[in-house]
Amino acid sequence: MSNKTIPAKEARAGGRLGTTINDSLIVTWRNLKRIPRIPELAIFAILQSIMFVLLFAFVFGGAIPLPGGGSYREYLMPGIFAQTIVFAAATTAVGMTDDVHKGILDRFRSLPMARSAVLTGRTLSDVAYNFGILIVLMLSGLAVGWTIRTGLPELLAGVGLLLLFAFAMSWIGVWLGLSVPTVEVAQQVGFTVLFPITFISNVFVPLQSLPSWLQPVAEWNPTSTLTASLRQLWGNPNPYASTGFPAEHPILVTLLWVVAIIAIFGPLGVRKYRSLSR
Repeated sequence: MSNKTIPAKEARAGGRLGTTINDSLIVTWRNLKRIPRIPELAIFAILQSIMFVLLFAFVFGGAIPLPGGGSYREYLMPGIFAQTIVFAAATTAVGMTDDVHKGILDRFRSLPMARSAVLTGRTLSDVAYNFGILIVLMLSGLAVGWTIRTGLPELLAGVGLLLLFAFAMSWIGVWLGLSVPTVEVAQQVGFTVLFPITFISNVFVPLQSLPSWLQPVAEWNPTSTLTASLRQLWGNPNPYASTGFPAEHPILVTLLWVVAIIAIFGPLGVRKYRSLSR
């Protein structure tokens, strides 16, 4: 290999990377611009999460005592944030299916742009979308009695973990959205798959209240480890008395879940997207 060929190849590689990043940001901006045009999507997503806050904080909360005491509302809110992020996969799935049926993906493929930008732009825009919803939910939580008992670094670390998990869940949504035939099916499948993931967890009740055979499943559930991580970072009550590895290292286990989800569903989503082009 001559000395002259190395810079040339590096230049081409840098050019492709720059083009991919630029195209990804364009697709991200395109997806974000759709949100004000369909405000109902964000409004109902926020209302659904606020409804869970109000129902469990004021209706069921009094009947769910925490082991060792503590504020149930402080216990609840990190779980509500985690639940909202998990359901982000359904939003991504519906968006991908909608783009396929409206021919937008065909339009993207006809343009001189990086193909990876379509999926990357979708996942990045959904992370930004969920960040906006989280801000509204956090303000709602503060209004009903949620408190952050640690400092600003722990607050930012928790938010960063939520957004990282949202990025991973959006890849599940990409694969799901490209695998189903219609938007209606994407909504039903997303709800059916994600609903038990959020409820077989420590979001609403301590794991000790679950049947013994179900507790290991709930303990390793990524929703549980994400919720436990947030409670640990923000100093909220966490009657997670188990001595298992997920209970003792919830942040590490959550990060491992993020890596595993992206490693599995990223290639699956790309494979589905390429199969559409054939």
